Amino acid sequence: MLVFPGARELGGVSIGGGSANTLTVEDAIAIRDEIPEVVAASPEVRSQRVVVYGNQNWFTRIYGQSADYLQIRQWAVEYGEMFTEEDVDRAALVAVVGQTVVDELFQGADPIGETIRVRGLPLTIIGVLAPKGMSLMGSVQDDIVVVPYSTAFQRISGRSHAMVVNVQVYDQQSMEIAQAKITDLLRERHNLSPDQENDFTVQTQEEIAAAATETSRVMTALLASIAGVSLLVGGIGIMNVMLVSVTERTREIGLRLSVGARSGDVMLQFLIESVILCLLGGIGGIILGAVATEMIANYAGWPAHFSTEAMITAVSVSAGVGLFFGFYPAWKAARLDPIEALRRE
Repeated sequence: MLVFPGARELGGVSIGGGSANTLTVEDAIAIRDEIPEVVAASPEVRSQRVVVYGNQNWFTRIYGQSADYLQIRQWAVEYGEMFTEEDVDRAALVAVVGQTVVDELFQGADPIGETIRVRGLPLTIIGVLAPKGMSLMGSVQDDIVVVPYSTAFQRISGRSHAMVVNVQVYDQQSMEIAQAKITDLLRERHNLSPDQENDFTVQTQEEIAAAATETSRVMTALLASIAGVSLLVGGIGIMNVMLVSVTERTREIGLRLSVGARSGDVMLQFLIESVILCLLGGIGGIILGAVATEMIANYAGWPAHFSTEAMITAVSVSAGVGLFFGFYPAWKAARLDPIEALRRE
C-alpha cells in the first residue's frame, strides 16, 4: 500500500493531494517498526536530473528509497547488489540503475563499479535492476536510478519530507487491519485532534487499481462517444452523397425500371454503392492508422501491435454504417416512377 501526504492550501485554495510536507522518514520507520502487519516500509523522494557518465548524459528519474524498496516492489537485481541499511544510515554515494540508463550511458559495457554524476555528485553503481518494461500508465519503469533516501534528501533533491511511503504487509488479509493501524499511528504522530481531518492518505493497491479502472472506463466511454459522433457525421455525409447521386441519376434509374429492373434491384444497387463507399473509408482509415502507429512506434521506441480482430470490427462497422445510412437513398431510388424518372432532365 501507499501513504501519501495530504493537500496543502495556498492563498486559501487547495492545490492537491500529495503536495503537503506531512510525511517524514521517522513516520516510515514508525510504520515499519510499530505495526506488526507491516513487513517493510520505504520513504520515497523523487526528482528528475541529468545523469552524466564520461561524455554521455541522460535525463532520468532519481528515486531515493530504503534498502527494502526492491522487496516491496518485488523487483529483482539482474546483477550486482542492492544497497544496504548501513548505506542508508551513512548516506552512501551508491546507486542501483535500471536497464534503460545502462543502455543509454554505457552502451553494452559493464556498469558495475563505474561512477556516474548527478549535479556533480559522484555515485558508484553497485547493481543493475532486472528489466520491468512499461507501466500501466505508459512510463518506462527501467528508466530509473535508485539511491539511498538519505543521499537523495541531503545531496540531490533538496527536500526534507517524503513524497510517499511504500508499505508492504504480510498478506491480503492484513491489508485492512494495517491500513487502520497506519491511520491511527500517523494521526497520533501528527498530533491531530478528533475533529481534524487526516493530513495524509493511506491507499491499498486494490483502491489504486479501482481508481485506475474507473479512469480507464471513463476514457473508454469518452473515446466511444467521440467515435460515435464521428460515425454519425460520416454516415450523414454518406447519405447526402447518395441522395445527390439518386437525384443526378434519375433518368438512369427510370431507364433501368422501364426495361424490367425491379425496385429491389435498384435498392440493392444503391445499397452496394453506399457500402463500398464506407468500406473504402474504413480500409483507408486502417491503412492511415497503421502507418501513423508505425511512425510513432519507431520515433518513440514503443512496441506496436496490430489487432486483426480490431481491423475486422472496423471494416464491419463501416459496412454497417453504409447499410444504415444508405437505406433511405436506396429506398427513395427504388420508389421512383419510371415514366416520371424518364421525363426528368
